[in-house]
Amino acid sequence: MTTSPDGSFRPRSKRERTLAALIGAGLDLFERQGYEATTAAQIARTAGVTEMTFFRHFPTKAHLLLDDPYDPVLIAAVAARPRAERPFLRAVNGVRAAWRALPEPEEPAIRRRVRIVARTPSLRGEMWRSTGETERSIVEQLVADGAAPEAARVAAASVLAALVAGLYSWAERDTGTLTDAIDDALDVIDVRHD
Repeated sequence: MTTSPDGSFRPRSKRERTLAALIGAGLDLFERQGYEATTAAQIARTAGVTEMTFFRHFPTKAHLLLDDPYDPVLIAAVAARPRAERPFLRAVNGVRAAWRALPEPEEPAIRRRVRIVARTPSLRGEMWRSTGETERSIVEQLVADGAAPEAARVAAASVLAALVAGLYSWAERDTGTLTDAIDDALDVIDVRHD
């Protein structure tokens, strides 16, 4: 069941149920037998759908774990910062503001997804490739707002490295909020918090 805009409950759509089944099956298989040993066909079979259905939802099995809907929120938060701030501070403050404004993930599946990525070397590389897109977008925003390209690249790279470290730290624990983990990671690189 999902909540509709008026607050009433409605049955989830077939697409939502299929997506939830695929994610659940994938997480279970990845945790039980490892990411590398798990195939898209196994995930589909366990979820009770065809392999073609799996690929309609995810172009690769890595996408089951690496889907990131937060990029537009991060970029908008960086853009909303005062242009007078140095690029690094705009990036740090923007990322902090974005994460503080987002609702805390309530689904244990999100923590499980990040934990699997953190523990799988090939997925950590995929995560950095995915983060590279976010980094490019932040750099473009900072440069468009007047920052020097070199300063923008260093600011974006350092802030995103801290963000990913915070995500991994949060995933390895069973308690604590994601916002606190990200704040703690950003505090390490933000000298104003020493």
